[in-house]
Amino acid sequence: MRQTIAPRVRMFMLLLLAVTGALLAAAGPASAHAALTGSDPAQGVVVDKAPTQVTLTFSETVSLNDDSLRVLDPKGTRVDDGRPGNVSGTSYAVRLHSGLPDGTYTVTYQVVSADSHPVAGAYTFSIGAPSETSVSASAREAGGGVVGWLYGFGRYASYAGFIVLTGAAAFVLACWQRGTGVRAVQRLVVSGWVTITAATLFLLLLRGSYTSSGKVGDVFDLELLGQVLQTKTGAALVSRLMLLAAAALFIAVLFGAYDKREAEEKRDLTFGLAIGGTVVATGLAASWAMAEHASTGIQPGLAMPVDILHLLAAAGWLGGLTALLVALYRAPADRPVEAAAVHRFSQVAFGSVVALVATGVYQSWRQLGSWSAFTDTRYGQLLLAKIALVALLVGLAWISRRWTARLADTTAKGTAKATAARSGAAKKQHVAAASAGAAGSGKAPADGGKQDTQRAAQLARQRAAVESARQKRLRDGDPNRFGLRRSVLAEAGVAVVLLAVTTALTSTEPGRTEQDAAKAAAASSASSSSATGSASGALTLDMTFDTGGTDGKGVVSVDLNPARVGANEMHVYVTRPNGRAFDVPEVKVAFTLEAKDIGPLPVVPDHITTGHWSANGVQIPLAGEWKIAVTVRTSDVDQVTVSKNAQIG
Repeated sequence: MRQTIAPRVRMFMLLLLAVTGALLAAAGPASAHAALTGSDPAQGVVVDKAPTQVTLTFSETVSLNDDSLRVLDPKGTRVDDGRPGNVSGTSYAVRLHSGLPDGTYTVTYQVVSADSHPVAGAYTFSIGAPSETSVSASAREAGGGVVGWLYGFGRYASYAGFIVLTGAAAFVLACWQRGTGVRAVQRLVVSGWVTITAATLFLLLLRGSYTSSGKVGDVFDLELLGQVLQTKTGAALVSRLMLLAAAALFIAVLFGAYDKREAEEKRDLTFGLAIGGTVVATGLAASWAMAEHASTGIQPGLAMPVDILHLLAAAGWLGGLTALLVALYRAPADRPVEAAAVHRFSQVAFGSVVALVATGVYQSWRQLGSWSAFTDTRYGQLLLAKIALVALLVGLAWISRRWTARLADTTAKGTAKATAARSGAAKKQHVAAASAGAAGSGKAPADGGKQDTQRAAQLARQRAAVESARQKRLRDGDPNRFGLRRSVLAEAGVAVVLLAVTTALTSTEPGRTEQDAAKAAAASSASSSSATGSASGALTLDMTFDTGGTDGKGVVSVDLNPARVGANEMHVYVTRPNGRAFDVPEVKVAFTLEAKDIGPLPVVPDHITTGHWSANGVQIPLAGEWKIAVTVRTSDVDQVTVSKNAQIG
């Protein structure tokens, strides 16, 4: 039965990789970490006079280039000067051509937030009166497509490589120094180095296309690569490559000169390797902290060291766990992983878990800001999934700790028996050698003696192989070691999924940012609706809905501008009862003029951003009291239609 373990392990790991791939695929494009909180002209407004510039305000600082802010006329022709710049704080503007005619204009933006993620969006405003436009306000996407998926895969691979490289090397140096001579462990550490190095180069090439065009053909564009190297993220990736060169030297010493030293000589070298390895590992972790979530937002000076410690603790636990798994399954019979080594790793893992919990609590507070963000934001939902996986991993680690204690007891009892057995075997070998010497005291042909020597050497090798196989069978037959293998394998499986969720978290908009942006956008929308309503008769209707399903309650708001006969611009907003924006699978609107038996006239708006849909050129043929019905679908089976009457025209 135990001979079937290896195929089962392979099948289990393939299943885990499939789950990981599904998680990465479901993550989709990177969410906006900098959100648009205001604009001038405002979204949906109708101005009497053509503005001289368009100004956008974000929730944090962003990076932009000549194509970052674009203003397009109804025919799709660019009407800005192509030189956007910072005007104050987090506000950025681009100047417009003079003498713009009346009509509806589309503003598109694609910038890079301070935590390295691309942000894109679009909205419209009108001069004089709304008109039909050939530009789709939802056409621009950031971080999506094939390049976005490849970039997400590269991020996952870089994290995995760092964890395996750092954690496995620490396991060998701190817990199982005999492992420096085990080929399988050597290959594991080297594979971790190769993975993170290849992934870093991969990300460096993809970065330009990922934050701009999103085209696969631009991956090898040297001009884009040059622009990337001048950014904070580019500097972090280059720094990571330089540190990986130092890590290669560390690996060469660990599995070369260190393994060949005697026990007494290893002490000073162990201290030097520990210091050097810690410096390199800290630098590698800092290459993430200096360019992503920790580098922006509140308290970055404290957040970056905490993030570094969090990554190192994760590597010490999960990377060491991977090394232990390889040692339990692939270590040769003459170098089995000892119970003492497993016990030392158990202590390291416990310290890592304590550090993970402490730093994770701080990170959760910093990125969420409120309890409601756990359930109301995608970041909070992913964080709950991560917490559940960590709890499961801790439970499995407790089971492994019990198997370790049993293995230690068995090893202690077996040591005494092995000593006695070796003593008896030594006596038998001594007697056999004496007998052989007596039998060979006579003279024999020279060539016959040479053949006897070769035959004896071959026989010795065969006996050594048989003895090694016997020891391996005894080792594998130990129920305590077998139980430890299974529990550690289960831990590794959960760790693979945990890493996928963590990678998705790093490319998801923090809950605090999402909620702050939603509040600012709601305030901006309310003020612009109020101003438009007084100037041009814009109409705003709020309707509560309840589909009866999970997460089925909320408020849907319809803004119609200028709310008169002819073409109108419509915006639909969906918010929770607490006022926070959220997405639903489908929103449809229908207009009915019951007095004239006209309608229903269906309108399917385009999705713009979280909780926001828009449609241009909504035709109202006659003035009168129109019934505006909105159908909201919150799941495959849960939907409801709510309506209100309003005078239009």
